[in-house]
Formats: sequence, structure tokens, C-alpha cells
Amino acid sequence: MPSSRVEVVHVGSAARDIAPADPRGWRLGGGVTYAALTTARLGIRTGAVVGVDREARDARELDALRSAGVDLFVVELPEGPVFHNVETPAGRVQTVVRTGRPLRPVAVPEPWSDAQGWSLVPVAGEVGDEWADVMPAAATVAVGWQGLLRKLRAGERVERSAPVAGPLIRRADIVGVSRHDVDASMDLRALVSLLRPGARLLVTQGDLGGLLVTAGDSSVLEVHRYLPTRSEGEVDPTGAGDTFLGALVAATVRPALLGPHQHTLGGDLRFAAAAGSLAVEGVGLDGVPDLHAVHRRMSREHVERAVLPSGASQVGGPEPGT
Repeated sequence: MPSSRVEVVHVGSAARDIAPADPRGWRLGGGVTYAALTTARLGIRTGAVVGVDREARDARELDALRSAGVDLFVVELPEGPVFHNVETPAGRVQTVVRTGRPLRPVAVPEPWSDAQGWSLVPVAGEVGDEWADVMPAAATVAVGWQGLLRKLRAGERVERSAPVAGPLIRRADIVGVSRHDVDASMDLRALVSLLRPGARLLVTQGDLGGLLVTAGDSSVLEVHRYLPTRSEGEVDPTGAGDTFLGALVAATVRPALLGPHQHTLGGDLRFAAAAGSLAVEGVGLDGVPDLHAVHRRMSREHVERAVLPSGASQVGGPEPGT
């Protein structure tokens, strides 16, 4: 049973992705596995509530998380999410094999009760608003929004659902979403209005970098663009966004991870972007980097102004005047 004090707790279901090259015919993934492995490899004391189906309960990927130092609280579900992913020049085509079941709130181990950070990273809408009442009031909360923005029907392609306000999103301090998970023409002001004032919205845009939007009460939208970190070659894009969010949570909980002279505007985004750029260079969880690799990638970039004020007004739109 989990017993150690942790700094960050991650919550979500592990997904099985169809992988013909694997002897099992599938590979274990899902946002919770990537985010938890990321914070653990970065040196953060990590706990994770992970929903799994019967086929995945003894998966070697879970052993890899344990070996990295993740304290696991495994919840066996009657059915876990299963996807078939095909990468095309136009982007990923994702088909639902199984939709999975909800991951209901559980009583986490007492040593986890004062965790500084909570990361809710659903993959199939399994983490509901009831989790908003589980987390300590003082904790920093991050939510991977994309896992709540999917319409899932077995045998059909994943479709987008419109973002809505809810207790979980309103509780979040950091909300991450990919440009592929919402309509590219969606107005940033409309999207950020669903968050609480002061929360940060991260819109990842792949090889374009991304946007940092701060929610506020005024009519002026505060938007910054962070520059991309170059990868040495993409092998598998799965989990890059979850690795990014995990690294951002790690840097928020323990700023010293950034290293000397990095405590400037956007230093945490550079750190997270470096982690995300490394994640795509390996297959599955093998691509999740450790702290040394992230620092080495940051040093290579030598970007003095990696985060710049932006006039962007849409999720995927160009800068005004470009």
C-alpha cells in the first residue's frame, strides 16, 4: 500500500493503446502514466491514483512507474479505455475500442493528504467534478483538459466536445489543452472565461510552441507565446502534452528544479517545453526524460527571450498582422 509523503498526486485512468508490435497487442499509456513518470523522474515525490482494467493491472509499465519512485494506488475498473491510434500527415486519427468507466473519488492514503500539488489527467472523461472536493484547499491543482473534451463511442473515431465550465475546471490553477482538442478558431477570451480569475491556461501548439493565457476580470486578455524547443527527431508524439504538464507542475511545486538563473518569466515554461521535446524521441513511456536530460536540452537552446507578449486572440490563430 502507498505510504510515503508525496509532493504531487496524479489522478486518471491508464489507457491501453493498440500496438501490434507489442507481444500483448497493446501498450499502456494515458495522461496519468506520463505525468506521474515525469514528476518522479524529475525528482518529485510522486503518488498516483490509477484506474486500470483487468488486463492492465499487472502491466510492466506500472512496474516501471514503481521503479521510478511513483507510489501507486491502483483502482481496478470493470473496463478501461482502449484506443487505436494512427498517425497521418494531417494528424492523429484516434478510434475508440473501449470507452472505459468512471474513476470515482477514493480515500487517498493519509500521507498524501498534504500534497502541495494535484494533477488530474483524464484520458476518457473518467475524472468527474466530484474530485474537486477531494483535494486540499491549499494545493496547487492542474487539469489536463483534453481528457474532458472527447466524445467517445466504441468503434467510432474520437470527436471533440465543447468546453464547459464546471467545478473541476473552476478549481484548477493550471489548465492544459492542445490546439487539436478545441476548435482552432475559438476565441481565447471565451475559453479563459471558464476558468477562475488568476488561473493559467496553457494551449500547446506542437512545433509552434504554445500560448500562456492568464484569466482575469478585466477585458484585457494577458497572453504570452512560448517558443518551441527543438526535438532531435520525433519517434512517438504520444504523451508529449502530458509530459509537458507534468514538468510544469513539478516546476511549480519545486521551483529549484529550474536551476540557477531560470527564475524569470516563463522559466517554468522553458523547462516544461524541454521535457515535452524529449518525450517524443522515444516510444511510449521510454521517452519520458529525467532532470539531467531536461537541463541539458535547456542549455542547448540558449534562448534569452523564450516567452514573449502575444496578441493572439484564437486558440490556433496567427498573430495579428501576420
